[in-house]
Amino acid sequence: QVQLVESGGGLVQPGGSLRLSCAASGFTFRLYSMTWYRQAPGKERDLVAVISIGSSTNYADSVKGRFTISRDNAKNMVYLQMNSLKPEDTAVYYCGSRPSGVQYWGQGTQVTVSS
Repeated sequence: QVQLVESGGGLVQPGGSLRLSCAASGFTFRLYSMTWYRQAPGKERDLVAVISIGSSTNYADSVKGRFTISRDNAKNMVYLQMNSLKPEDTAVYYCGSRPSGVQYWGQGTQVTVSS
């Protein structure tokens, strides 16, 4: 079955960096776009970044120039490098994909940006 497992979250000071990882299994990873979403308390889940099967990328305006999404098809992994973190980046971050048209999510990883 499809599984997405995020890791790498934590507490970081403003201006700091974190690298999130997502391990995918149960589907042909290289054939699907991968996404990172985030959800802050009391808010909707919002798209942060997407990477296509050809590794083209798109970002939410709020993270452009600070976050970088990448993928390793040999390892079935997708990453989100987050630099210059701000308190407003605090959220649960989810890895997502839609193999065969069905949306799957990981369990999420908490990112807290605070001094």
